[in-house]
Amino acid sequence: MNAPLLSGIHIAVPSPTATISLTTPSLAKGAPMASVHVIDHPLIEAKLTHMRDRDTTSPEFRALLKEISILMGYEITRDFPTKLCEVDTPICRASFPVLKDDFFTIVPILRAGLGMVDGLLELMPFAHVGHIGLVRNEQTHLPEEYYYKMPEGYEGSVIMVVDPMLATGGSAVDAISSLKKRGCNNIRLVNLVAAPQGIEAVRTVHPDVDIYVAAVDEGLNEDAYIVPGLGDAGDRIFGTK
Repeated sequence: MNAPLLSGIHIAVPSPTATISLTTPSLAKGAPMASVHVIDHPLIEAKLTHMRDRDTTSPEFRALLKEISILMGYEITRDFPTKLCEVDTPICRASFPVLKDDFFTIVPILRAGLGMVDGLLELMPFAHVGHIGLVRNEQTHLPEEYYYKMPEGYEGSVIMVVDPMLATGGSAVDAISSLKKRGCNNIRLVNLVAAPQGIEAVRTVHPDVDIYVAAVDEGLNEDAYIVPGLGDAGDRIFGTK
């Protein structure tokens, strides 16, 4: 049953992974519209509730973020293609599925995105890791890329851009745009908590990018923090103010 979250946003499919339907610009004729996936597993919800608690310590926060990243990883990779490979079991030789390709790239948006990398690497130790650093110019209010480092050959891989919070969507839009300008076209965005405004911003500019989130909250406050949210993810991960 559809449950309205905000005007124009609805949960369309029940667990384990719900899909949000949004009003967004049309893609080119024949191009598929990407989806927003809400991974509402009970273990993820319980761990996320603990993360929201202001009394949760930085070590606890980091550990919970890693655990949720692992759990989310199962759904993020659900459609990865496989091929058959012959294996000698103790009983006989038979064919079993293995990943068709093991070149995947995890790209955290610095700095908070680093908190999601370890969990995904535990699930996919063969994955490569790149980094994108963005900062806003205080005079122009435009994004400036201060760091961009990627593994060789990443352009043709599945790329998972990770950042715990999707608030206004500005950093995610800029990071995805930066990747696309360099020839990447198979990109997924992975966030822990999102605001409807951030989802709309990404979908407006990049309607071909699937978004995976653990929760969609009410919205943003006057300081552009997600409400109810969990505070500044970077500060809570690294114990800074």
